[in-house]
Amino acid sequence: MKKLLLSLILAMSTILISAQTDSQVEEIVVEEIKELIVEKTITDSSSEINTAKITIRVSGGEKPYSYTWSEKSMSNSFTEEEVSILDGATEGNEYSVTVADSKGAEKTLTFVVPAVSVPEVLSASFAPVVGFMDTYFFFDPFYALGLYDNRVLDAAGEPIRNANGTVKTIKLPFMVIWLILGAIFFTFRFRFINFRGIKHSIQLIRGKYDDPTAIGEVTHFQALATAVSGTVGLGNIAGVAVAISLGGPGATFWLILAGLLGMSTKFVECTLGVKYRTIEKDGSISGGPMQYLKKGFEKRGFKNVGKGLSVLYAFVIMLAAFAAGSMFQANQAAAQLASVLEVDGVVKTYIGIGIAILVGIVIIGGLKGIAKVTEKVVPSMAALYILMCIVVIGANITEVGGAIALIFDGAFTPTAAYGGFLGVLVLGFQRAAFSNEAGLGSASIAHSAAKTKHPVSEGFVALLEPFIDTVVVCTLTALVLIFTGTYVGQEATGSALTAVAFGKVIPGASIFLTIAIFLFAFSTILTWSYYGVQAAQSLFGDSKAVAGIFKIIFLLTIILGASIGLGAVIDFADYMFLTLAIPNLIGLYLMSGEISKDLNSYFSKIKSGEIPKTK
Repeated sequence: MKKLLLSLILAMSTILISAQTDSQVEEIVVEEIKELIVEKTITDSSSEINTAKITIRVSGGEKPYSYTWSEKSMSNSFTEEEVSILDGATEGNEYSVTVADSKGAEKTLTFVVPAVSVPEVLSASFAPVVGFMDTYFFFDPFYALGLYDNRVLDAAGEPIRNANGTVKTIKLPFMVIWLILGAIFFTFRFRFINFRGIKHSIQLIRGKYDDPTAIGEVTHFQALATAVSGTVGLGNIAGVAVAISLGGPGATFWLILAGLLGMSTKFVECTLGVKYRTIEKDGSISGGPMQYLKKGFEKRGFKNVGKGLSVLYAFVIMLAAFAAGSMFQANQAAAQLASVLEVDGVVKTYIGIGIAILVGIVIIGGLKGIAKVTEKVVPSMAALYILMCIVVIGANITEVGGAIALIFDGAFTPTAAYGGFLGVLVLGFQRAAFSNEAGLGSASIAHSAAKTKHPVSEGFVALLEPFIDTVVVCTLTALVLIFTGTYVGQEATGSALTAVAFGKVIPGASIFLTIAIFLFAFSTILTWSYYGVQAAQSLFGDSKAVAGIFKIIFLLTIILGASIGLGAVIDFADYMFLTLAIPNLIGLYLMSGEISKDLNSYFSKIKSGEIPKTK
């Protein structure tokens, strides 16, 4: 009986073990995963830039899938979807996407979106240049030296991540630091000339010290109007909107501070512009960094260095005139006008032709012709825009206390979403640098033609530019966005965002804003045509033929810029702007000592009556 029982137990155990083994084998067969297959499709039905569509299709593997794109705005969370689509991809750019399934299997695709049309190829061709400049001219020296952690952290000290899972970081570009340090240095070097010189600046503009025997092509006011027309532009409308939407209200504080400090830099460079200008036999004047870098360094025994810096500056500003002073301005003006008129395509080309004709009529007369137009256009466009800002602010005047609190709190205790303290500071200073051009030397080209015997006097006139451009116009734009609360929760960006803010208070605001944008762009194009002519003549000879050829090319770039999307060309234009500060600030530092002596001598002559009031 015992043997029979043991036999039964043994038999049952064998059956159970066998059944369990069979079950495990069956389970392994069920869990066998098919190969993860990832396919991409790129379509682009438009010839415009940033219109490509990338479709990623997945099969096999085990759901859910995650899609980790190189594009920061694309979410990488797991999903049951077998398709992931990136709309608005940039032609010529490289993208990558890593697809992973729930079991850990993954595949990565890396590819370049083809550039086919003229706008796409043009933008793509500038992308490598922009990348090179970003790496070597706009690197972050503090992070490179390990002086700070560039990650954006939340209140708990944890890194904030982009939608694609990468850590958000901030950047302190070398060029922005270079401009900030220069502005601070000159402010202290000249004992806060940016504040104590304002009263005398206004007296000069009003003609209190005008000398009818002084050599020059334009009056103090005309020189100021011409230079301001080159700085007060689309950056005051679109650029500020970008800064506030990305950096919050706190960016406004740093924007204002940068404008105030920039007044000192502008004083130095425009004083040098007049001091080292060249007066031609026909009475025309050549001035600006091309002249004071060459002559100033030669005076100190560094002739070849000065000549090299002068050539570098002339070459860069000529490219900037084409890209930023012409193509970008025409592009934005045509786009805004086409948007209001609800037209597109070839109509923008016709708008570009119209702008080119208007500009051509004016620039035929040289600087005097430009000055006659800008002295009327600049006050008109500034008055129109400032009036619109005042109406919006007045309608929301009860919010003034809260707005000021937002600005100060955001400047010193910003949220992590805006990049923290350093992120907000950089956005404010960078926007101011792009806007008022203090330290770039461009305005000194216009101011060098002023009718004066005393270079320092034009420096005083010029220091008002950053005040008008940044402290007044840019700040008003920021306040409009803050008072109306438009800087958050909006899909619109740039000038479209500013238009939304004005539209909350002013009916038909888009029409008035379009007029302002057109005038801003038109006056900026006029001024930069003159800067470009001066640069071309410095490089290729001071002749009418050189000026004529440059003007023809310049007018053609207006039509090109209005007709097509620019993409990387805009980034290139921005970098060209800031690159001007490298040779220019080197010269300003070197020659600041002589300007200090000239300033003291000028004040002595004012006090003694040697420079008398004429009104």
